[in-house]
Amino acid sequence: MKVTVNRKAHFNAAHRLYRKDWTDEKNLEVFGKCSNPHYHGHNYELIVGVTGEIDPETGFVMNLKTLKQIIREEIEEAFDHKNLNEEVAAFKTLNPTAENIAMVIWKKLRNKIQENLDLQITLYETPRNFVTFSG
Repeated sequence: MKVTVNRKAHFNAAHRLYRKDWTDEKNLEVFGKCSNPHYHGHNYELIVGVTGEIDPETGFVMNLKTLKQIIREEIEEAFDHKNLNEEVAAFKTLNPTAENIAMVIWKKLRNKIQENLDLQITLYETPRNFVTFSG
């Protein structure tokens, strides 16, 4: 029997959605106000779900204290109060859409969580706009 444990976290970050090879007009047409050349920010809410068998010895799928530490080190310290386009290497060449941010977070965490456990990322860019990525 598999169980999913979840850890909620948050970070505040600025970004700009745009393509360098497009004009400002084309970026505005596609990305709207999110293409503002002076950037804009979000209070991101992150839910990390880890699914697996319950360890009969500990009763855990994964120790949530360990998951909290991984999220803090890999995501919060790397993304919080950052300009994603300018300060996070992954987004130097990747448009920091919610979809791409979730995928980058998943990849960073996947390397730190046991292979036998499934990983799902839910990222809220706003209370009504969110994405889910599970690899």
